[in-house]
Amino acid sequence: MKYQELPPPSYLKNHVRYFWTLESSGTEHLPHIFGPVADGCPGLIFQQSPNSTFFLDDKQLPDLLLYGQTTKYTELHLTGVFCSIGVCCYPNALKSIFGLNADELTNTCLDLDLLEASKDFYLAEKLSDTTSMTGKIDVIAAFLFNQINKNEGAADDITQFALSRIIQSNGSISLKDLQEQLQLTERSFERRFKQGVGISPKLFSRICRFQNSLAQLRSNNYSKLSDIAFENDYADQSHYIRAFKEFAGFSPYQYQKKSSEVTANFLLMAK
Repeated sequence: MKYQELPPPSYLKNHVRYFWTLESSGTEHLPHIFGPVADGCPGLIFQQSPNSTFFLDDKQLPDLLLYGQTTKYTELHLTGVFCSIGVCCYPNALKSIFGLNADELTNTCLDLDLLEASKDFYLAEKLSDTTSMTGKIDVIAAFLFNQINKNEGAADDITQFALSRIIQSNGSISLKDLQEQLQLTERSFERRFKQGVGISPKLFSRICRFQNSLAQLRSNNYSKLSDIAFENDYADQSHYIRAFKEFAGFSPYQYQKKSSEVTANFLLMAK
C-alpha cells in the first residue's frame, strides 16, 4: 500500500491542509477495513479505480464524496484494487469553500456529483478525461478554488477566530471566556460555530484535546498512560480511556496493538 501526502497550492493554503493519495499494491483484491479517527476536519475523497468500492454500514459510497466532521468510530470497507485521492480540509471548510451549513454533514457524506457546483464545473467529466494522478489533483484544486471565489464572504471571521484560539490551546481554553470575548450569547456562539464547523465548540475542544493526546501516544512521549491523561486535563486515566474509545473506537492499548496508521487519523484495521 502506497501513501503520499502533498501540500496544497498557495491559493488553497487557508482552506486545505493537504492532499493525499493512497494506492493498493500489485493486484491485491483483499478487502480492507479503515477506521477514520475524529480529527476535527472535513474533506473530500475521490475513488478513481473502477474495480474498487467503499462501503459504510453495508451502504455503497459514491466515487466522489464530500464528508463532514467525524465524531464517533466508523468503519469503511474497501474492496478491490484501489487508487484514491483525498483532500484534508480545515475545520470550517464546508462553509468557507462550499457555503454549506457544516452541521448538515456531520457524521455523514454526500455525493459531490449531486451538487450543482460540481455539475457547473463538469468536475466528473474533467476527472474522467484526465489520466494522471497529478492532473486529477490539479482538477480538484481548480474546482475548490472556483468554489472559494463563488462563495467569497461565506466564511465567518468570528468562527475562524474561535477555531484558532481553541486549536492553539489544544482544546483547553475556557469557552465561557472565549464567548464573552466575542461578545456573543452562549446560544449564538454555539449556533454560529455549528453552522461553520459542524459541531459545538465544546465537542470540537474535546476532539482537539484528544488529538493532542494522540500525538503524544504516537511519539511515545510519556512514561505512563496516566501522564498523558493529566497533561491533557483529563480527570484520570479512566476518563482518558473513555474519551479515546469515543473518538477512536478502542482503547489506547488496542490502538497500539491492533491497528496501523496508513496516514494520520486514518487507520488500517487488523483483520
